[in-house]
Amino acid sequence: QVQLAESGGGLAQPGESLTLSCAASGGIRSEGIFRLYGISWYRQAPGSARELVTRVLSSGSTDYADSAKGRFTISRDQTKNTAYLQMHNLTTEDTAVYFCMIPGIAWGQGTLLVVSS
Repeated sequence: QVQLAESGGGLAQPGESLTLSCAASGGIRSEGIFRLYGISWYRQAPGSARELVTRVLSSGSTDYADSAKGRFTISRDQTKNTAYLQMHNLTTEDTAVYFCMIPGIAWGQGTLLVVSS
């Protein structure tokens, strides 16, 4: 069974940059899984619904939410079975629990990011 584990959250100040990681493990399917199925990053702010931040499809094409365009970048390292979410120019509105997800396969437990001065 494939498992996802996010890391890299914490406390950041407005304007700072941060990179989240999502590591896949468990079973033979974890090898190259991002290439086969793609990977998505979601976030859920307090009192709000979970929303899609960005995703990379198996084709390699990417989508970004309007709030993430120009500031966030999704990437994946097939050799490490790890995906990343680079975030720049953070604002307080980026405060949320961030989840990675492989469609139809698994969700991570989430990592909390708090952006505050």
